[in-house]
Parts: sequence; C-alpha cells; structure tokens
Amino acid sequence: GGSAEVACSLHLRQVADTFNEIDQYAIRAFAQALEDIPMALAENCGLSPMDEVANLKAKQVAEKNHFLGLDLMNIGGGATDMRTIGVFETLIGKKQQFQLASQVVKMILKIDDVITG
Repeated sequence: GGSAEVACSLHLRQVADTFNEIDQYAIRAFAQALEDIPMALAENCGLSPMDEVANLKAKQVAEKNHFLGLDLMNIGGGATDMRTIGVFETLIGKKQQFQLASQVVKMILKIDDVITG
C-alpha cells in the first residue's frame, strides 16, 4: 500500500521547486505528511518505516512506476506493483481523503488563530 501517497509526495516535491520559498515550505510539508500513511502501514506490520518508505521512493523514481507500493502480504515487506497483487483504491475515495485532511488542518489553524489572536 501507500503507492498513491508516495507518488503524490514525490510529484509535490518536484512542483515545490517552481514556487517561492514560503510556498515551497508549505508544499514540502504537505508532501512529507503524505508519507506518514505508508510509514504507518509499514510500522503496523512490524517493518522499519523509514527504510521501507525510503526504498519505496527510490524504487518508484528508478523504475518510473507510480503503482509501486509496500507489499505487506509478504514477510519482510518490499516494494511491488500494487496492480499485480490486486490492491486498488478509487480516485474519488483518495481525492475525498486528501480534501478532508486538508479541511481538518484549515479548521485547526483557524482555531489556533482565534485562540492566539
């Protein structure tokens, strides 16, 4: 799992370079947050999250295959093409997850602004 999140994270890191410094910081922070999902998946399976996600990112870049995700069905993990093991998510579902997460962050920031203001 986590192929979509890692692919989006890698793309956002490239896109961030086209923005000014302050916007770059926000985009890179969002890209980093996306990687928390595959890290949690790896950790919950007893794998080393940092190693697994780093290897997955490197493999996605090297093979230019954004379908590569963490193979959590095999002991020892590793990256594999999610299509070959039948792991799919709908675009609508993933889009709604990202939108909801972004809305929650906006609400938290507004509350923080009211409290500190």
